[in-house]
Amino acid sequence: MQRTVYALARYHDCPAALDFLTSAFGFRAHEVTKNEQGVVTHAELLVENDMIMIGEGAPGGPGIYIAVADPDAHLARAQAAGAEITMGLVDQPYGSREYACKDPFGNVWYFGTYRP
Repeated sequence: MQRTVYALARYHDCPAALDFLTSAFGFRAHEVTKNEQGVVTHAELLVENDMIMIGEGAPGGPGIYIAVADPDAHLARAQAAGAEITMGLVDQPYGSREYACKDPFGNVWYFGTYRP
């Protein structure tokens, strides 16, 4: 299937963000673009069969939701890597078990079992 919609998060320091996102959340680098100085300015990261992109810019925005099989283990991994937990694990009325965190660069991430 060809993708049409891509989640995007902005970072002041893309190389540091790339390191954090792969270690804390288990994302896999797919494509990494560097400028003339060899600094990462854009990256495409795989999340199972889906993709998110990160690029240079000011962090913020409404956040990004990613479905995971085991949110308890995912939360532990994110905490160990330094993510700031902004909402602990919650069993939602619509059947999802989820949590929210902020990465060290200011972007908000939501992880849970809900798959629309």
